[in-house]
Amino acid sequence: MSTILIKSVLLNEQPIDLLIEGQYIKEVSPDISASPDIRIDGTHKAVIPGFVNTHTHSAMTLFRGFADDMPLEPWLTEKIWPHEAHLTSEDIYWGAKLACLEMIKTGTTTFMDMYFHINSIGRAVEEMGLRAFLSYCFFDGFDPEKAATERKKYLQLMAKLEARTPRVKFMIGPHAIYTVSGETLQWANRLAMENDLLLHIHLAETPTEVANSVKQFGTTPVRYLAQLGLLSPRLVIAHGLWIDDEEIKMLGDHGASVAHNPASNMKLASGYRFKYNELQAAGVTVGLATDGCSSSNNLDMVEAMKLASLLGKAWRQDPEAMPAPEVFRMATSQGAAICRLPAGKVAPGYLADLCLVDLKIPAFTPNFNTVSNLVYAANGNCIDTVICDGKILMQNRKVPGEEEIIERAAKAAYDLMKRK
Repeated sequence: MSTILIKSVLLNEQPIDLLIEGQYIKEVSPDISASPDIRIDGTHKAVIPGFVNTHTHSAMTLFRGFADDMPLEPWLTEKIWPHEAHLTSEDIYWGAKLACLEMIKTGTTTFMDMYFHINSIGRAVEEMGLRAFLSYCFFDGFDPEKAATERKKYLQLMAKLEARTPRVKFMIGPHAIYTVSGETLQWANRLAMENDLLLHIHLAETPTEVANSVKQFGTTPVRYLAQLGLLSPRLVIAHGLWIDDEEIKMLGDHGASVAHNPASNMKLASGYRFKYNELQAAGVTVGLATDGCSSSNNLDMVEAMKLASLLGKAWRQDPEAMPAPEVFRMATSQGAAICRLPAGKVAPGYLADLCLVDLKIPAFTPNFNTVSNLVYAANGNCIDTVICDGKILMQNRKVPGEEEIIERAAKAAYDLMKRK
């Protein structure tokens, strides 16, 4: 079992030593005497938990900068979905590998993903050393014949899923209530329950979605899921912008979770009044997310923290709303709780999913409060070292093989856009 000793690193504004043994944090104390396999000098650095990105479409790095400045519905139907139809498993492998590289470079150690060819994504995750929860994003278009085909295909896929490492786990991922029939949603929920898997779905993202839900199903999105029996501790909702107080209570009563995506919500103009305080008060666990690079344009969770905080203050007109420590918990321990992981804290017994922040940069000068500077002054470039599952993935901001990943992913993206 390998050991890593980090000496003289800042934690909660105090210098400490940190010992990692295998996958876990073994000891955190002022002065540790040990003979580790690897010793890291933590001087002028702070240690934080790795970020947990609770909603991504990793391989959509290939669409970064493509079809910007469009509303959600035409963006999906006219630009994204037609090109996604031409994606190959190799494209998705390189797109996911680029996403993993970007997440490592900006401090994410775990992410929840919804996309296609998830074995290719799993291979990328395994090779890059991250932790991921992957779901195949499926649609049936309310066509009974297609629904039957999709369900059969999904069961075949589940039988073939390859979790080469415990770091890769799977979820059930119906796309949304406007692309998947109620019967298939109930089937997906049974599948999640029988296999003790999380169920991840886009929900209540736009006013149009809510209006169409009322028109088509006679009720709002959360109430519709309640009628179908989908509200449970397994349920993780992406977005959850357009929900009322009664729906918030329903989510809390059933132990559901919500992933807040401030960047894509603002960029697609889906909405900005995310009801974090109300959700927390109702007992809903709220995580932070970037969404995919086609709608947020990066996977930087440090940037996402700042956006979440400033957005929450602005719409409430309250400078005390969404304080830095709160959004930091969203990005770390609350995300880990959604994933049901013993992570998100720097303490003995927790997974050694950690980052070292470089404090010798302008964003941390002066450094009266590390978390405040991290949320309000820095961006992901402040991350110097990343450790996941007790293994060093990046040190001195260098990830092995990053040049090839960037080159191959760019080629895959350009080639994709030439296909008809």
